[in-house]
Amino acid sequence: MLYTTLASPVGELLLVGTATDQAPGGLTLASLSLPGQRGAAVPAPHWRRAAEPFVAVAGEIEEYFAGERRRFTLTLQTGGTGFQERVWRALEAIPYGTTISYGQLAARIGAGRGEVRAVGTAVGANPLLLVRPCHRVIGADGMLRGFAAGLDRKEFLLRHEGALAPTLDLAGGATAASVPAGSAGEFG
Repeated sequence: MLYTTLASPVGELLLVGTATDQAPGGLTLASLSLPGQRGAAVPAPHWRRAAEPFVAVAGEIEEYFAGERRRFTLTLQTGGTGFQERVWRALEAIPYGTTISYGQLAARIGAGRGEVRAVGTAVGANPLLLVRPCHRVIGADGMLRGFAAGLDRKEFLLRHEGALAPTLDLAGGATAASVPAGSAGEFG
């Protein structure tokens, strides 16, 4: 496995991937973690730090944060269960600047009402934050619910995409004021 780090507005990202001739750019991305993220990848002693293979990945992420990219075109390789992979592919179909509920996501993959919690658990296990936009999944009541890297980052990403409008701080000027965050729960 190869890895590198990349500075971003939400902290230093850890990028993990595998070199391959089969992918454009020569790399499949396996993980994108944020600082303090629950379940984040941790470089193993046998992994090799190498920035060069991640140039295309870093470019797309930088374009995203600059407001120039709304969809990632990276080659991804994750090792989830069949159910997790179905949920994660459905995350990729959530349009930039929009949100859906866990129940809506469950319906999109054909999961029953009794499987919403399992869908939430799969969302929380997503190893590719940002790229597979689990931050776009919110509670049915419109409240922000769980995010493995913290609700403050989820809120930042949704504001960045225009899914949450900035508000005014009448005492001090324009800010990105907090929205009621609700329960962090186990969904992410």
